[in-house]
Amino acid sequence: MGLLQRLFYCCGTRSKVDYDNVLADSEREAVADLLTYLENAKQRAETDFFSGEPLNALSTLVYSQNIDLQRSASLTFAEITERATNKVLIVSLGGLTPLIRQMNSPNVEVQCNAVGCITNLATHEDNKARIARSGALAPLTRLAKSKDMRVQRNATGALLNMTHSDDNRNQLVSAGAIPVLVSLLSSPDTDVQYYCTTALSNIAVDATNRKRLAQTESKLVQSLVQLMKGQAPKVQCQAALALRNLASDEKYQLEIVRAGGLSPLLGLLQSSYLPLILSAVACIRNISIHPMNESPIIDAGFLRPLVELLGSTDNEEIQCHAISTLRNLAASSDRNKQLVLDAGAVQKCKELVLDVPLSVQSEMTAAIAVLALSDDLKPHLLNLGVFDVLIPLTESESIEVQGNSAAALGNLSSKVGDYTLFLSSWSQPSGGIHGYLSRFLASEDPTFQHIAIWTLLQLLESGDRRLIETINKADDVIGAVRRISERHVESEDETEDGEDGEGEVVALAKRCLEISSNGGIVPSSGSSVDSGSTIGKMQRT
Repeated sequence: MGLLQRLFYCCGTRSKVDYDNVLADSEREAVADLLTYLENAKQRAETDFFSGEPLNALSTLVYSQNIDLQRSASLTFAEITERATNKVLIVSLGGLTPLIRQMNSPNVEVQCNAVGCITNLATHEDNKARIARSGALAPLTRLAKSKDMRVQRNATGALLNMTHSDDNRNQLVSAGAIPVLVSLLSSPDTDVQYYCTTALSNIAVDATNRKRLAQTESKLVQSLVQLMKGQAPKVQCQAALALRNLASDEKYQLEIVRAGGLSPLLGLLQSSYLPLILSAVACIRNISIHPMNESPIIDAGFLRPLVELLGSTDNEEIQCHAISTLRNLAASSDRNKQLVLDAGAVQKCKELVLDVPLSVQSEMTAAIAVLALSDDLKPHLLNLGVFDVLIPLTESESIEVQGNSAAALGNLSSKVGDYTLFLSSWSQPSGGIHGYLSRFLASEDPTFQHIAIWTLLQLLESGDRRLIETINKADDVIGAVRRISERHVESEDETEDGEDGEGEVVALAKRCLEISSNGGIVPSSGSSVDSGSTIGKMQRT
């Protein structure tokens, strides 16, 4: 047991009266000793406050009933907690106990210094859990409501430092910190606003805490929307991020729109300050997940700014959020798909997609696949030359990019009317549609096989005799389809296993062979297989 620990332990065994008397007898000597250590800069820098006389002097003053002596102790703690090498040592040797005592002092100066010390100590990762379990959170929460702005700043800064782990956040919530943090969002002090907004943003990461916030803090969203309209970029940024985290839940996705959050978000999205742009586009992405928000976001004027952000080639995260939002906005209606296309989204994707990071490629190809679900848009997409990028990307090193690109090709192959482009793209670029079908049909991935076999069926049902003749001459494709059709399916229930069901793939293969052998004439008896595509109907993100 260290000396500081032994002192606290021994003091803890004394009665309150005896302990106070002992301190009173030693205070004069403690003050003299402490002044000796503090007044000489060189000696102060070299003094070890964790052993011997310096420790005895400091501990004596912490427990004094004299406010001036308490203030001296708090200043000394403030001095030593500034040193990085001391932070873990102070906590491990029991230094939180006197600091908690000082936070409960009636003196504002003592409170301010003590809370500042806790803030410093909480910047070290090893200390956070100990502080959370030490009993410090209740006085910190109480002092966050102090009338003294310095105490408020230090207390809210300390609470923020405690929000970086699940356990600590739960401890904070239990200590009653949430209503205090929410109430301080309206503080006139920018630093307090920033600390509270960031703390609430961290707290809102947890689903349980979001539920609690929804039940108890009815004015939270409106307060955060107001902060996005403010003048301090760091507060605006954190307000948008807090709303982004809240918008992980459906309730908040709708509430942010109802609270007038779209207008300030659009303003941040169009700023020149990168952190503001990133926080705003991340927020609008989450808000766009709800189908009822599609049209309000579009009508608020987000489409062209989002398309412009696709060109943020120096920031992969912004590009991902922007294209994912555009994809969400296009998901539910042909009207919205048309508006996304008219805003230039596909042209921008085609221009960039071959050179952007894989994560962005995945989002861009997924967006094209969703747009290709609209029969009215298919000729426009083909005329824009999307085959020039989709076909090469079926050979991407990313399975997601391959799958999304193939899904887009599959959706474009259905009910196009004019299949001239499919014929001219049969062998090129990058092996053309022929090469893509051959690779995917031979794949061991059941999803890839399903996409390819369904795409092939649409081409055979096209009625374009030249295209059908070209397909029938592709021995590798027809051979792969025949091998799939000859697979044994264990149970008829396999056909109900979803889009990747083995039975469905086999049935589609048989259907392809049937049409192929009839020269593209679809038999009137047909098959019981529903060839309607679910490909490309991807989950919102």
